[in-house]
Amino acid sequence: MEASVRLLTYTAAGLHRRNLPLSSLPLLNPKPRPLVILSQSRRTLRSATFPSSPSPFSSPFSHIFPSPPEPLSRTPPSLNSFEGASIQWDHPNFSLSNAKASIFSDKESVLTVVLLGWLGASQKHLKKYAEMYNLRGIKSVRFVVPPVEVLGLDFGANVEKKVKKLAKEIADWCSENETDGRERHLMFHTFSNTGWLVYGVILDSWKSREDIIGKIRGCIVDSGPCAEISPEVWAAGFCAAFLKKRRPLEPPGESRDNSKLDSIFVRNYQNATRPSIGEMVLLPLLRKFFEVLLRWPDVNRRLRKYISILSENQPHCPQLYLYSSADKVIPASYVEEFIAHQKALGRTVYAHDFGLSPHVDHFRSYPHLYTAKVEEYLKLCSTAVVS
Repeated sequence: MEASVRLLTYTAAGLHRRNLPLSSLPLLNPKPRPLVILSQSRRTLRSATFPSSPSPFSSPFSHIFPSPPEPLSRTPPSLNSFEGASIQWDHPNFSLSNAKASIFSDKESVLTVVLLGWLGASQKHLKKYAEMYNLRGIKSVRFVVPPVEVLGLDFGANVEKKVKKLAKEIADWCSENETDGRERHLMFHTFSNTGWLVYGVILDSWKSREDIIGKIRGCIVDSGPCAEISPEVWAAGFCAAFLKKRRPLEPPGESRDNSKLDSIFVRNYQNATRPSIGEMVLLPLLRKFFEVLLRWPDVNRRLRKYISILSENQPHCPQLYLYSSADKVIPASYVEEFIAHQKALGRTVYAHDFGLSPHVDHFRSYPHLYTAKVEEYLKLCSTAVVS
């Protein structure tokens, strides 16, 4: 859950990078460059209006987004008309001459990535991930959950309704092919426990739609999951979302492999990430709150249902877990325990521990390595046989 934050101090011993085996995955970028933030000026993401003429990139949700009149226009414009919207679709920056456009090499299908944000994430936060996919000719849709909607009187029931509506629209869209005859397939990219649980709600909505489940080519889980109903994890996530604390300094950098620099960084990082007064006051209060709330029968029942689906009945497609030992919202031990469980079920699982990057901050900390891992995974998903 839910923002780039480190809530507690930690020792240098816990910050060594550890990598779970990535099978035969080669690293596409063995000599990554120093940290570079992707420029938003490289392209403009357009999401509010899509062309009504036949196009492989026309909007699959034209009836809930502002667009020219169409036979499917049954509802008024949704929240998608502004940057803070819950749902936002993006055009891919696609060109047949663009080498990156062939990264998903299945010529018989087109892929759309569903980005499910962490608690407190905005469309602006997810835009950099959408751009990563769009530059490779892959459509994306961004979905975010404001903390106030989760902590409403219904504790997320209204969010569930939004997610189920989104799930229905995706299912309706996937039931048809592109205008050139190619099948429409999906991949999910979830962030923290919020995005992961939203994925569980979608899968629950599709429990009688094996035709749609079979079109899911993969799932990336960034900074998660925690399969336990843990008051500590929920409190840490909400504290991060409310305080919106940002990391005070950068990791040593992708191009450096110097143990002395790393040790200096760790010492400085420990001092800089000590809990603020706000954290020391808010975190214990939230922990007490969730100790009570998470025991409520209806809340507990709903959470257990979705966690059970994600733990035992995920689609039979490759899974990729991107996490770090330095995560103070969802500790690495929870992620690794879940990975071991999925492997025991016979699932195809890949993982990477980024070591020093904070919660949901791996892409910002290591953009080249993060992109390389995603590209490797996309190639695997394009050739994997999903039973």
